[in-house]
Amino acid sequence: MLGFIKKLFGLGPQIDFAGMYKNGAQIIDVRTPGEYASGHIKGSINIPLQNLTAGLNKIKKDKPVITCCASGMRSASAKGILKSNGYTEVYNGGGWTSLNSKLSR
Repeated sequence: MLGFIKKLFGLGPQIDFAGMYKNGAQIIDVRTPGEYASGHIKGSINIPLQNLTAGLNKIKKDKPVITCCASGMRSASAKGILKSNGYTEVYNGGGWTSLNSKLSR
């Protein structure tokens, strides 16, 4: 219960997304192609959530994966899908604009 509350309010350990990205983490944007075209993180890979299972061959298992979307809901689902398919180092980056600002720090 305490873990759930910590996650809900963002009180858990802070993740160094910028450091991970500089060290080769993959950014997977699970928004629709139209959303992605209207703005995205440079170097990110667009695989819409509904196509994620079919697009697993585009994602390396030996590098960390950071998922993102518009608000964090679809990226949370994407994290679960990746974990259930054998990806071990997967992080929910939340909304892409927020993640983008964290990467430029």
